[in-house]
Amino acid sequence: MRSGNCDNVSMSMTEVRGRLAPSPTGALHLGNARTFLLAWLSIRAQGGAVVLRIEDLDGPRIKAGAEQGAIDDLRWLGLDWDEGPTDANDHGDGAHAPYRQTERIENYQIAIGRLVERGVVYPCICTRSEIESAASAPNAGDHETRYPGTCRGKYKNIDVAEQKSGRPAALRYLVNDGWLTFRDAFRGDCEFSPALECGDFVIEKVERAGPSAGARTPAYQLACVADDAAMNITEITRGDDLLSSTARQLILQNALGLPHPTWTHTPLLIGSDGRRLAKRHGDTTIRRFREAGVGADRLVGWLAAISGLVPAGSRAHARELVAGFSMNRVPRESVVVTAEAILNIFSL
Repeated sequence: MRSGNCDNVSMSMTEVRGRLAPSPTGALHLGNARTFLLAWLSIRAQGGAVVLRIEDLDGPRIKAGAEQGAIDDLRWLGLDWDEGPTDANDHGDGAHAPYRQTERIENYQIAIGRLVERGVVYPCICTRSEIESAASAPNAGDHETRYPGTCRGKYKNIDVAEQKSGRPAALRYLVNDGWLTFRDAFRGDCEFSPALECGDFVIEKVERAGPSAGARTPAYQLACVADDAAMNITEITRGDDLLSSTARQLILQNALGLPHPTWTHTPLLIGSDGRRLAKRHGDTTIRRFREAGVGADRLVGWLAAISGLVPAGSRAHARELVAGFSMNRVPRESVVVTAEAILNIFSL
């Protein structure tokens, strides 16, 4: 990434709409909760609508009970929504249902078909190990290996690729050279070169293992873009580990003739080792605090305090933070969460 100038294209709709999009691959932790809190506050402070979307396409990593667990955690934190999936408590649905990505496959197939018709995608039979051995180096920004273009122009279509190779074929978007610029509401002007940083990226993959082996599944970038447009999402707030994904999503939005939402990428919570907060830093799941009897006002107060919204040691309910909320108060750097800091939440 480098600095640059751009004029972001915004939605033409007047209603502000945002989304909370957990993936049921595990329990929500403090980092997830902080990002969701900021996303929710931003929309509610503007009088907008919140959509809950379950991003459950990563079949092999989906954990039983994780979806309902995420819904319960969000409700406990006081983060409500206007549209979302029906859950075990019979809450949910809305004008843009369904809200689980596994129930929206037909929509993705339509989008993929449009890209195939335009000739901007091609079949790829490369395995991960082949890509890693052929590429020069991983992308420094998000540690993603750049695709070297091995299958570019090699096969006419998926059927030919699979017949000749005897392997399942994914679909990749053919990325042009050059820099792509956009305005991030938190970080300002950003510029990426997807051709240099990730190369041609997958929009549809083939599951190679597990109960869904052989099934064709839309990749994250494609599904995200299709859903945001279909659900009229105007504002996206998420962690800055996904900043580089924005360039790829803008490419797909342009190719599909879709509008651009506004983007806000906030700094992550990190451990004392400088890495994104995860299991290696101990149990930071919301479930742990709930089961230990920690009040939601304690945890929300702590999240708000590290986000510059209330003084340290405060207790707060999410709804109380809406009035006067400004993303400008959020620290510009990642927040280091030590084991001591986590224990302090229990004594607030």
